[in-house]
Amino acid sequence: MKYAIVLPDGAADEPVEKLGGRTPLEAANTPHIDWISIHGRQGRVVTVPPGFTPGSDVATLSLFGYDPRTCHAGRAPLEAAAQGLTIAPQQVVFRCNLVTIIDGLMEDFTAGHISQHEADRLMADLTECLKSTGCHFFPGVSYRNLLVLDAHDEDLSAACTPPHDIPQKPVESHLPAGPGSGRIRTIMARAREVLAEHEVNAVRKDLGENPATDVWLWGQGRPKPLEPFASRFGLNGAVIAAVDLIRGIARTVGMKLIDVPGATGYLDTDYRAKGAAAVGALDDVNLVIVHVEAPDEAGHLGDTEAKVLAIERVDEHVVGPLLEKLRSFDRWRILVAPDHPTPVSRRVHMATPPPFCLAGHAIHPVLQLPFSESHASTSDLQIERGYELMEYFLRV
Repeated sequence: MKYAIVLPDGAADEPVEKLGGRTPLEAANTPHIDWISIHGRQGRVVTVPPGFTPGSDVATLSLFGYDPRTCHAGRAPLEAAAQGLTIAPQQVVFRCNLVTIIDGLMEDFTAGHISQHEADRLMADLTECLKSTGCHFFPGVSYRNLLVLDAHDEDLSAACTPPHDIPQKPVESHLPAGPGSGRIRTIMARAREVLAEHEVNAVRKDLGENPATDVWLWGQGRPKPLEPFASRFGLNGAVIAAVDLIRGIARTVGMKLIDVPGATGYLDTDYRAKGAAAVGALDDVNLVIVHVEAPDEAGHLGDTEAKVLAIERVDEHVVGPLLEKLRSFDRWRILVAPDHPTPVSRRVHMATPPPFCLAGHAIHPVLQLPFSESHASTSDLQIERGYELMEYFLRV
């Protein structure tokens, strides 16, 4: 049996007035995803257990078949795994966004999608300036970076808000709070001083680009081992993803990572190259998982047109080629599953159970309707524990 899973991050949404009351999923032209839904099954899945923040770390762990209630140790440790960083027992790793804060508002949680070479330089200089405080900054992808901190257990307890949850909002009430927060706030304040005088930001201002005024620390934790995917499900798998979070989950569970030139984790990612790489991988592995960040990025931007276009490109360049390839095998299955909604009207993640659809060997059509949030909600296939969807997909 050959399996393919496509994860269009944040693709689920709510009705949008400018789309005539349709969601981006409903408005997008997605003949291949609709084929899966019509010839297979669709439903909804609770990817974010009660009490958890609706982040991609929690939701994607669920979709990979791991219970966040026992497996989740923070977002940053997973991203550190993607980079191959070793986190000592006395250290804590934080996600470190480069952000733009203007007049106390979170103007841009990506610092204008700062370029890689600029981010690399800022991380190096921040480490040099703050190393006496036990700080070690590591570049990731663009604005998504890491801080490894020589820390005490209380630094794990501070309540830290993801910056993408407060777009265009005052940051004061969302700064780290609780035990350990004083030290984290101090680091953020010192970093602000370094960034204010940095040449990279002077150039960005001259060019009319958003400067990286601050670092925003969140998602902290220490690494936690996970059961290998192969021993858990009896399959060898490969993962295609541009963002470190997904790559970190894959590496932590022992799955093969496939690097795709042109995969950016943003709206300009090379969808066609991702699809081609996934098709090629099916000759070597039982399961390929393709993650596409673009719909989520469009949701955070509040850009309806960009989100519809991203969904259409996923359908055309990833789902379509995978369907064609899978049909060349005697037995196959495919699953399309957004991890969570990122409504363009709200610009933040929601815990509302997203829809999914699957088709293939021994999966019999039920609703025979195009894929959408509303159709999925009428299905009798409602998975309350999100980590069980993987088992259902592989074994039912």
